Amino acid sequence: MKPVVALAVHADGAPDVTSLPAQVEARYSTALSFRVGGKIAERRVHLGDTVKAGQVLALLDPTDLRNNAANARAQLDAAEHQFAYQKQQLARDQAQAQANLIAPAQLEQTQNAYATALAQRDSALAQMALAKDHLRYTALIADHDGVIKSEDADTGQNVEQGQAVYHLDWSGDVDVASDAPESALNSLAVGQTAEVTLMALPGKTFEARVREVAPSADPQSRTWRVKLTLIAPTPEIRLGMTAQVQFNIARANASISPFELPATALFHDGDKPAVWVVQPGTNKLALRPVTVTRFGERTVEISAGLHDGEHVVVQGVHTVSAGEHVKVVAPLHPEDFAS
Repeated sequence: MKPVVALAVHADGAPDVTSLPAQVEARYSTALSFRVGGKIAERRVHLGDTVKAGQVLALLDPTDLRNNAANARAQLDAAEHQFAYQKQQLARDQAQAQANLIAPAQLEQTQNAYATALAQRDSALAQMALAKDHLRYTALIADHDGVIKSEDADTGQNVEQGQAVYHLDWSGDVDVASDAPESALNSLAVGQTAEVTLMALPGKTFEARVREVAPSADPQSRTWRVKLTLIAPTPEIRLGMTAQVQFNIARANASISPFELPATALFHDGDKPAVWVVQPGTNKLALRPVTVTRFGERTVEISAGLHDGEHVVVQGVHTVSAGEHVKVVAPLHPEDFAS
């Protein structure tokens, strides 16, 4: 057998497994705030408490809003009284107009006064409903089951409308969130599977699937946020647990990862680029057409035609022939041919 210098090829760049630290987080987390401004009179829950949908979490001092509601009630009473008077007056004037006892202009004035009283009554009704709503808004109510993630305002503090008082992590779906460096970004894709281990649950492994990859990097850390969904979570998994995520990069990218070879490995099949491949089992040479996507100073990048683990001749490609029996010899200095 003729000795040939050959290398086993592997996908360029990415390691077989990328492992990243992560943390268990709620898929949905919202800020809870009052819909009106005021002074916080009472807080009924605190950091880490579990709450139910409909539960009252905090209360504002209702004094001012009660006064507003009382004022709206008084204005509504006055508007309803005026409306009732104008309605009776309109009925009298309509009857007198039919008997030609009053001028048409007087009936028009009465009709105009009635329309004005009706509009004022409707406006007072709306103001009364709004005042009642504002009074109801002095109670901060949880809209979902969950856990209090943070307390953002204290009892006795004056808060504005929409200012966060708590942050609530919703119960139910949880994510495993990790920050990926730029070197691993191209190897991650939505739908890709991964294995998750939790520090608090040694010996257990959970399967997860990538749900979201951030479209841009965090401006401070320059990492990309990756969120995974646990396929079969268990009740023992709790928010805030630290985790380790392992992505099988080789399996995810087997069909698209390029191979990098020394330029000396490149031959030709007619007018197409090719390389000599040592066939496993027979140790015979076969000329394999390949697709070259990039030519470097000393290397070439091949995107199609090769499979992971195959041996490619990297020296003396012009001195061998198809079907020739060969013996694979590793290069004396493998680093000179490292791909």
